[in-house]
Amino acid sequence: MNIVASAEKHDLPYGKRACVNGYLNAVWQGVGETASDDPQRTLQTVMTDARTGAPAETLTPLAAPDRATGEKALRVQGLSQSRKAEAPADHRRGPFRPERLVPLRERRANEAYAYLFRFSDLLLIAGVSLFVAQGLSSRGWQGALAGDILPLLVAAVSLCWSLKSFDLYVYRRQERLSGHLLRVLAAVTLSLIAGFGAAGLSGRVDLLIPVFGLWAVGVWLGLGALHGASFGLVARWRRKGFLTPNIVIVGATRDAKILIEAALERRDVNILGIFDDRLSRAPGDVCGVPVLGDTEALLSHKITPYVDRVVVAVDPSARARVEGLIRRLSLLPNAVSLLVDVDSEAGRKTALDRLSEQSLSANGVGPSDAHRTLHKRLQDVVIGTLALLIFAPVMVVVAVLIKLDSPGPVFFRQRRHGMNNEVINVWKFRSMRIEAADPTAARQVSRDDDRVTRVGRFIRKTSLDELPQLFNVLRGDMSLVGPRPHAIGMKTGDADSAKLVAEYAWRHRIKPGMTGWAAIKGSRGALENAEDVRRRVQLDIDYIERQSFWFDLYIMAMTVPCILGDRHAVR
Repeated sequence: MNIVASAEKHDLPYGKRACVNGYLNAVWQGVGETASDDPQRTLQTVMTDARTGAPAETLTPLAAPDRATGEKALRVQGLSQSRKAEAPADHRRGPFRPERLVPLRERRANEAYAYLFRFSDLLLIAGVSLFVAQGLSSRGWQGALAGDILPLLVAAVSLCWSLKSFDLYVYRRQERLSGHLLRVLAAVTLSLIAGFGAAGLSGRVDLLIPVFGLWAVGVWLGLGALHGASFGLVARWRRKGFLTPNIVIVGATRDAKILIEAALERRDVNILGIFDDRLSRAPGDVCGVPVLGDTEALLSHKITPYVDRVVVAVDPSARARVEGLIRRLSLLPNAVSLLVDVDSEAGRKTALDRLSEQSLSANGVGPSDAHRTLHKRLQDVVIGTLALLIFAPVMVVVAVLIKLDSPGPVFFRQRRHGMNNEVINVWKFRSMRIEAADPTAARQVSRDDDRVTRVGRFIRKTSLDELPQLFNVLRGDMSLVGPRPHAIGMKTGDADSAKLVAEYAWRHRIKPGMTGWAAIKGSRGALENAEDVRRRVQLDIDYIERQSFWFDLYIMAMTVPCILGDRHAVR
C-alpha cells in the first residue's frame, strides 16, 4: 500500500460532481495509487491507517498541565469552548501552537508573493542582460539589439527556465541558505552553457567570453541578493506562523497519536485539536492536543477559519464509519484528505513532509490556485482603487442624503462569513431606521418593509448601499466578484439558511464578493424559501468552478444593467 494518497485527488468535488459516493470511490481507488512527485504539489495532507475506536487507555494521554496549556492557548484565540485551563506562559513547543494562528485567507495572500519573487528575478535578468549587451558590439545599443544579442538572449531565457526547473521558488524548511544559493549557481552555470552553445553557432565565442563572464557575475550577485532576501522573508513568515499549515484531526486513535508525536519532533505543523465521532470513548487529549468535541461540534466550531486541512485518522477498512464521516465533513468549506500508513518511520516522514513542506506557490492548493490568488488580488486592488475614486462623489452625496433623511450613523457594520468561514465585518450605507437595525439578519428585508428608510429604499434598489464594501475589498476581506457574504445566523423562514442546503459551506471556499454570478442571474435580495437558497448556492458553486479574469470582467460589466433592469428582487 502506498504511503501517501494525494490530497489533490481527494478534495471534495463541486457542483454536479458533489456526490458523496463518487468521492468515496475516488478515496478507495486513491489509497493504492502512487502519489504525485510534482514539487509544486508539496503540501498534500495524508490520512492515517488507524484502528477504529481505540480505547482511551492505549493512547497514553499526557499530564493535565499539557492539556491545560493547549486549552489556554485556544482560549487566548477565542477558539475554545472550555472555560477551564491555566497554563504556563512559556509554552512554545510541539505541534500545538495556536498562539501563532493565521487565518487561511492571509496565508494564501503570502503564498501569492512567490509570483512577485519570480517577477523580481525576471526584471533583474533583463536589466543585467541589456546592460551587458552593450559589450556585444561596437555599434552600440542599436547594433547589439539588431544582430549580436541572440547568444545572450538564449542564456537569459535558459536562466529563467533553470530557476523554475531547479525548484528555486520552493523554500523547504530543512534547506540551508547555502544550499539554496548553490542551486542558483547551478542554474546560472547551465544558462552559460546554453549561451556559449548559441555563441558557437554564431562564430563569436572568442568575443563573448568576457561579456558572458560579466553577465554571469552580475546575475549571480543579483540573484544571490534577491534569493537571500526572499529566503529570510520566508523564514520569518514561518516563525510568525504565516506559512505554517494548520490541521485538525478527526479520530482520537493510535495513529493520531503517532502523527502528533512525529509533528512534535519536527515542530513544523500546527495541530489545533482533535474531534472524534465516538466522543464517549475518546481521551481528554492526545499528546497535549485537546479533544475539542465530536464531529458535530467541528461543523460549528470557531476554529474552522484557521484550518487548512481536516485529517481523518480512522481505519479506511471501516467503510461505513468513513462514509458517515465524509458525508458530515462535506458540510465544511475546509479540504478533507486521506492518508495511509504512518507506522513506519519512512511513512511518518513522508506524511509530514507533504503536510509541512512549503512552496510559496502551493499551500494546500495547486499552483494554478496560487496564481489565480495573485491575479485576483491585483485585479481587486487596481479596479477597486479606480472604482473608489470614480464613486467617491456619489458616496459623499449618499452619505449626506442618509444624514438628512433619518437620525443615526451613515454606515452600518454587519458580521458575515468570509473565506473559510472566517467572520468579517462588512460595511454598508445604513438603509434602515436605527432602532430597527437587524445585525444578525434574523428577519430578511421584504417588499415594502417599514424598517427601510426612504433613501434606504433607493440605495438598496440600486445597490448603492454596497459601495462602502470597496474598503473591504482593498483590505482583503472581500473580492470584487465572488459569492455574496451572508449575515451570520441568517434565516430563511424559520430555518437557518445554512442548514437548508448540504453544500452551503462550499460557497465559503473563496473570498465573498461585492457582486457575483448569482447576482447577475437574478438571485439577489431575500431568500424566501429553501429553493431560493439552493439556487443561489448552485450558482455560487458554478462561479467557483468557472472563475477567471475574463469571467470576472464579464460579471462586473453585467452588474449595472442587471441591477437597473431588476424589477423583482427585493433588497
